[in-house]
Amino acid sequence: MTQENHNPHPEQENTAEDAAPEASAQASVPLTPEEEIAELNQKLADLQDHFLRAKAEGENIRRRAVEDIAKAHKFAIESFAEHLVPVTDSLYAALSTDAGDAKAFKEGLEITLKQLLSAFEKGRMTEINPTVGDKFDPHHHQAIASVPSEQDPNTVVSVLQRGYTVADRVLRPALVTVSAPK
Repeated sequence: MTQENHNPHPEQENTAEDAAPEASAQASVPLTPEEEIAELNQKLADLQDHFLRAKAEGENIRRRAVEDIAKAHKFAIESFAEHLVPVTDSLYAALSTDAGDAKAFKEGLEITLKQLLSAFEKGRMTEINPTVGDKFDPHHHQAIASVPSEQDPNTVVSVLQRGYTVADRVLRPALVTVSAPK
């Protein structure tokens, strides 16, 4: 006698192996052209939405960066200006006094100059003040004239106006006269 594998309820016997071919059979069912178009239109709409969101985010980042740069330029001098306010106060105080004493007035100006130099230092601003005999440096000095001198050629003979740097960048070169070649 042969034994047959007889299952009275074949619909209950769906194993994972049986389900996979069934799912792939459903996936491979060809779509109608209308269904395909609807599916592609949905994908296109999703991609357009993602693109527009990414574009808007990029524009927002660019706009914020431009605003940040503008604010940085606008308020970059704020710290330096705070250091100059006491200097201004000292100058107004000096102008409001009726002191006839030139010596006291000069002392007040010297104190004010020290305040100003301190403000420059806090703002990373330094003087370019070459001494007589220093080698002429075209990056920090501007020669106004060349004069005959006993010094070596191209050395500073006199300083007409001090120069300034801000954070190692020349704001204004020192105006100097230099010795002419012999």
